[in-house]
Amino acid sequence: MRKHWRREQGPSGPRTRAQNKNGISRGFFVYAAQVRLAPQEVRTYLVTAVTAQRRRLFQVTATAELFHRTILDYRSQGRFLLHAFVVMPDHFHAPITPAPEVSLEKAVQFLKGGFSFRLKSKREVWERSFNESQVLSEEKFSNCLRYIEENPVRKGLASTPQGYPFSSAGEVLDPIPFHLRGSTGPERDARA
Repeated sequence: MRKHWRREQGPSGPRTRAQNKNGISRGFFVYAAQVRLAPQEVRTYLVTAVTAQRRRLFQVTATAELFHRTILDYRSQGRFLLHAFVVMPDHFHAPITPAPEVSLEKAVQFLKGGFSFRLKSKREVWERSFNESQVLSEEKFSNCLRYIEENPVRKGLASTPQGYPFSSAGEVLDPIPFHLRGSTGPERDARA
């Protein structure tokens, strides 16, 4: 059954009516005005996104540079803190802390969607989802940075982390979030 959506103004705000192809309504769905976000203390993630069909899109220097500019532009707009990044031929890794008013999904949408818009490709650019791993300790944060910096060396793309041009290795980006400093993991809250 194919559904059509119609947005209407109700007495308490906008609402959406789902209709099938014959125009029969299944009722109204009312959406909350605000989405509740997790506390900032648990909002640092290692994000990985892969290009569609693992195409080696970033093997082209101009394309990798465009993604590099995109990620730094959204950082400078305050959409998230960017702690490090690496742009590999068919994927990227970045530990980020979304801004207090930005969900993780929205932060990744800025990166993937913003890049796709700038690229103006007629083909799919990204796989539909992304992977994230929550960073809850200073040790995991350090391991993420090390993994990101060493990734191009492990894959034979550079002899040193600083020798790879599409990485933050050697750059000073946003420092470790305050809530991770001195933490060893989730058990730190039990000690407080």
